[in-house]
Amino acid sequence: MAYSTGLFFLLLSTCHGQLVNTLSRSPKISAQKMNQSPSEYTNMRAEFIAGLNNEDVKLSIGELILKYGYPLEEHEVLTEDGYILTMFRIPGKGPVVLLMHGLFGSADDFVVAGPKNSLAYLLANDGYDVWLGNARGNKHSRRHVSLDPAGPAFWKFSWHEIGYYDLPAMIDYSLNMTNRRSLYYIGHSQGTTTFFVMGSERPEYNEKVILMIALAPSAYLSNTNSQATQILARSGGLIKKVLNNNGIYELLSDTPLIRIVKNILCDAGPVADILCNRIVMSLNIFSYTELNATLLPVIFSHAPSGASIGQVNHYLQGIVSGDFRQYDHGPDRNMKKYGRVTPPSYPLAKISAPVALFFSDSDLVCSSRDVYKLRRKLSNCVDMYKIPNEYHFGHVDFIWAKHFRNVIYKRIIKLLKTHV
Repeated sequence: MAYSTGLFFLLLSTCHGQLVNTLSRSPKISAQKMNQSPSEYTNMRAEFIAGLNNEDVKLSIGELILKYGYPLEEHEVLTEDGYILTMFRIPGKGPVVLLMHGLFGSADDFVVAGPKNSLAYLLANDGYDVWLGNARGNKHSRRHVSLDPAGPAFWKFSWHEIGYYDLPAMIDYSLNMTNRRSLYYIGHSQGTTTFFVMGSERPEYNEKVILMIALAPSAYLSNTNSQATQILARSGGLIKKVLNNNGIYELLSDTPLIRIVKNILCDAGPVADILCNRIVMSLNIFSYTELNATLLPVIFSHAPSGASIGQVNHYLQGIVSGDFRQYDHGPDRNMKKYGRVTPPSYPLAKISAPVALFFSDSDLVCSSRDVYKLRRKLSNCVDMYKIPNEYHFGHVDFIWAKHFRNVIYKRIIKLLKTHV
């Protein structure tokens, strides 16, 4: 996910308890805050409260997969630079499909919507061999052969390293395990960013990808319509420096401390009300027409999953620069690392694997203008699918929308069967 999605997880997960209170208040007052009719809000409130009793809230990703009757394997993958990644597999006899999550996300993102509407389950039902990746630093991949995640050295990476090291390692591992030469790749948000890095910087991996499907493609972001993100982008470097100076190198990890902070903020009265009701609703990265309120408690229990400050800051840099380029370390360090004052742009023309772009005019994070700009840079874009406007797809609707199966999955399966 791009940065606004990460902010969405920060605020929503922090405000889980406050949302329970909000959804229990007068339907008329709360509906006015959310630009809904009282009847619409009453239905949403009832769905949310019903979702609190869903036992999936308490289950891990492995327990979820087994609960719904799917086979499960767990694998460890070692990257060239020593990070130990966890992959989950729902084995099948068909072609391999690798799913990659967004910023602050994890493999959980592709199963929390349940067996009828989750991408991983739907692919498994159609016979595909489904592999669920986890980027370095998230809750499933917090290990290294020598570095301690409690120290700063572990966190010296952005999504560049995820694309350059993690994706190739997971692709090679899954292909070696299945004795196949190529696979399908489906990424959401940051899962698309990292693919574009890999395809540009390690072009030999294009031959190992039959088709790449990009859900909410996140490369160019200067036209993002999220006001909160635009404001944060202009102070990203300062924020990173302040956090690092205070010994903070990761954000929103699934730790006991984060759970304590959630509880504190959820009981903070007016503060929580401002955080949850005003800021969250102003982000507009999901649509109320596609929001499954019953699912929210399950999402909250599985996200956020952690990321480095460098990942967030790299996105913020792109918003300001208007370019899709490597990490900006400052003029002096750039000269040492890149031999130039400014970071080099990713050579997107080197991506020879077929790419399908799924986007929406209602996605305020990845604007249509930026997706069309990306399209012009790609040498082998085989499909441009704009979500019909009547669905108003926001950024996270590409994986959790009520109509995911009809609007997204039907198109995905058609593409997979076309590209063999």
